[in-house]
Amino acid sequence: MNNRYTDLNSNIIDQWVGQNWEWGVPVSHETYVKALQGNWDVVLTPLKPVPKEWFPSFEDCRILGLASGGGQQMPIFSALGAMCTVMDYSQKQLDSEAMVANREGYSINMVKGDMTERFPFEDESFDMIFHPVSNCYIEDVYHVWNECYRVLKKGGLLIAGMDNGMNYIFDDEETTLTNKLPFNPLKNRELYNICINNDYGIQFSHTIEEQIGGQLKAGFQITDLYEDTNGDGKLHEYNVPTYMATRAIKKGND
Repeated sequence: MNNRYTDLNSNIIDQWVGQNWEWGVPVSHETYVKALQGNWDVVLTPLKPVPKEWFPSFEDCRILGLASGGGQQMPIFSALGAMCTVMDYSQKQLDSEAMVANREGYSINMVKGDMTERFPFEDESFDMIFHPVSNCYIEDVYHVWNECYRVLKKGGLLIAGMDNGMNYIFDDEETTLTNKLPFNPLKNRELYNICINNDYGIQFSHTIEEQIGGQLKAGFQITDLYEDTNGDGKLHEYNVPTYMATRAIKKGND
């Protein structure tokens, strides 16, 4: 098994983007213009827009789009007046960010980085982190929450989307219980081979203790959350929540 599984995932996401992956299609010029006019929404999970009351004032807000490349959310935040940095390990996702920024004439700081490593930012660099569903591609989510806490200013916001693990139990048709949890290809050769042979990338299920408890252990205070479905497929038809999103704040000194 490849110890640098994140390199494999970077390559597979580049491949998906070339195949018009849903989460790699950048926003249109029309969508950007609407955001300039105050008509906008963004998602962390497949269907539900993030409540607007979750966000701070965007004017001069320093935002980190964590694993949020693709030209989908950062253009909206930039149109609303934020100063955006995007960190992603997919070069094609970063290329999409650059394309939209060049098309619309705004500046964005782009960093090709791996969130399994120390984030390449100083302590307390950002007012908000926007982190769509993506930690299903890494094994250790505790590290990510700790790094998010480190690079956020006191009072800063972490707005994150997460898979709850349900998707990993079933087969592709979502009709048959197939896999036991946790789903971890690095500890199961058969799963690893399935992921590689089917171009799934190396994915991982995570528990509520890791996702919610991990944020709490890092020091965050969770102020709100919601659940969402896949948007299509059998589980969606039965309204089974497969994703969740949280709003958390970095507490200041007591």
